[in-house]
Amino acid sequence: MESAKVYPLKRSPIASSGAIKAPVMPPKPKLLDQVRQAIRTLHYSPRTEETYIHWIKRFIFFHNKRHPAEMAEAEIARFLSNLATESRVSGSTQNQALNALLCLYHQVLGKRSAM
Repeated sequence: MESAKVYPLKRSPIASSGAIKAPVMPPKPKLLDQVRQAIRTLHYSPRTEETYIHWIKRFIFFHNKRHPAEMAEAEIARFLSNLATESRVSGSTQNQALNALLCLYHQVLGKRSAM
């Protein structure tokens, strides 16, 4: 009977030295995923979630894809004014857009504003 061959394992120098690797943290969720999670935590309806995501996307695209963390009250006011003057939306629609942005800034970004 033949003896079995033993092959050495290939190990990295770090693994063979006994060094412990730091645990890999999962990447931070994307902004809209954070918004969805916050809205679900607040127990808002799926339709409200869908609408808020729509207004937040529209806000971001209105400002040429700038991150909302870089913007403040002036940009929000400019967006809402544009909705009123150019898009000619009703007051209740402007309030809906404002509430979506307030949810974004208060619940997700943790910024409290004067608005």
